[in-house]
Amino acid sequence: MGVTTRTVRRDVDRLRQLGYPVDATPGAGGGYRLGAGAVLPPLLLDDDEAVAIVVGLRSAAIAGVSGIEETSVRALTKLEQVLPSRLRRRIKTLQSAIVPMAGGGPTVDADVLLVIATAARDHDRLRADYRSHDGTESRRELEPHRIVHSGRRWYLVAWDVDREDWRTFRVDRLTPRTPTGPRFVPREAPAPDLARYTSEGITTRAYRYRARMTVHAPAAEVSDFLPATIAAVRPLDELTSEVLVGSNSLEELAIWTGLMGLPFTVHEPPELIDVIRRLGGVLQDAARRS
Repeated sequence: MGVTTRTVRRDVDRLRQLGYPVDATPGAGGGYRLGAGAVLPPLLLDDDEAVAIVVGLRSAAIAGVSGIEETSVRALTKLEQVLPSRLRRRIKTLQSAIVPMAGGGPTVDADVLLVIATAARDHDRLRADYRSHDGTESRRELEPHRIVHSGRRWYLVAWDVDREDWRTFRVDRLTPRTPTGPRFVPREAPAPDLARYTSEGITTRAYRYRARMTVHAPAAEVSDFLPATIAAVRPLDELTSEVLVGSNSLEELAIWTGLMGLPFTVHEPPELIDVIRRLGGVLQDAARRS
């Protein structure tokens, strides 16, 4: 490290004075190790880190997780009290320029997220009551793998023990039962990209009709119209994208894809091509009559 042993010892003593637990082991294989501690010691943040935390806490205060709004505000108040004046000015500038808009979506209890995350970490089976989109109640025994956040909703990717398959669950419809079940051996993930897997699950696999098409536009441009909660978008190259989207109505699929205003080619299902052809004829006839 380019410093003397005395300097290292002095710095370790200073860390201990600040409240950081530092363990020491003597001998040839020994050294210093930062411990976890029982309380949170002082945090030394640079300017950008402090601003990032304040912005994150402000976002958490209006996020879709119930139970952490008040906690976020308390933490924000403590942090702002110790910020130097130069950082307060930067944060006030950000605050005056940003207008938060409530998402209006369902909220998730923070304790529920914690129970699910702990079960996934410890590989404990999760017993839970689940309410489907049509209100049907069911009892599930799950092997939780990961929690995926879409920006508006939280989803759990888990192995459904009774159905012997991977499933995606809306966390706001899930009510865990405690205590959790026995330990399980983690399975290989259903896909290397869990974000895309979840997007496909909530946008295509849950519907009667599943469409696959090529849109002749960059993926970023397509995603502006079709976010991950509506369709799964994957770049094929710099100028074309693959889109997977589902619906219980072929007419709805045809209208949505037409509203993009981008050229596209439908690969499946063939029935969608017939619907697009029929609607296209109706629209062209209306344009001539008008």
